[in-house]
Amino acid sequence: MELRQLRYFMEVAEREHVSEAAENLHVAQSAISRQIANLEAELGVSLFEREGRNVKLTQIGKIFLTHTKTAMKAIDHAKKQIDEYLDPERGSIKIGFPTSLAGHLLPTVISEFKQKYPNIAFQLRQGSYAFLIDAVKNREIDVAFLGPVPTDDPDISGHILFTENLYGLVPIKHPLSEKSSIHLSDLRNEDFVVFPKGYVLHKIVVDGCKRAGFSPKITSEGEDLDAIKGLVSAGIGVTILPESTFYESTPRFTKKIKIESPELRRSVGIIIPKHRNLAPSEKVFYHYVKEFFSILQRFQ
Repeated sequence: MELRQLRYFMEVAEREHVSEAAENLHVAQSAISRQIANLEAELGVSLFEREGRNVKLTQIGKIFLTHTKTAMKAIDHAKKQIDEYLDPERGSIKIGFPTSLAGHLLPTVISEFKQKYPNIAFQLRQGSYAFLIDAVKNREIDVAFLGPVPTDDPDISGHILFTENLYGLVPIKHPLSEKSSIHLSDLRNEDFVVFPKGYVLHKIVVDGCKRAGFSPKITSEGEDLDAIKGLVSAGIGVTILPESTFYESTPRFTKKIKIESPELRRSVGIIIPKHRNLAPSEKVFYHYVKEFFSILQRFQ
């Protein structure tokens, strides 16, 4: 069994078409067909079945694909570690992040890091809370920024970089906009604009309101911060957001208000796989991030 055969197999499985796989891999169609046939002969099973001009994975082919993907990720990771062992400052890092940390934290960290390590490249992937945790486990990304930091996942190691308060955001003409602080229960009769169910900030808002003795009346949803802030600016409703999302400024036609009780806070940090060694460039980045925020905390 050869690595070339496995890569050909994965490409055909993804495209379900031999000629398209050959075109994408820049090899002859006959070469792919021959290698797939050799692989099937060695395994003693048929991995594909023909459907007209296309091909489909057999049931055993689907099982073999799952294991092949896992094996290839491990091999690629091993090769990356060897390459970076020779030069740890010339690697490539796949970083995941949620939308709530995209506006300030991520650009700041990467900008500062690139000044010290200009030859390390980045691949950035935005995703939901659950997706980022699973992606780190499955080797789809190397490290991820998250808030809050998971503390009970046996396969994830999380390091808290800082904690922050959550604030209420109301339209500028709202009766509460003149107040410097509120109790969360002051919003019990308001229409809420939040992230969709499944997003961790949705859960934080709902749980916080329940602690204050009510369930929020959710009338609108947005999948990114700009959409949510825009809806509040338009007077559609109120929301609750982390302090770091207001770093540059509070959106026009809105007012940010401190929530006195119950106090809503979240941790923000970086996660890595617990049972897999980081590649050299990933270690450099991970330790840099921890030191960067440690210095910031000392000056605050």
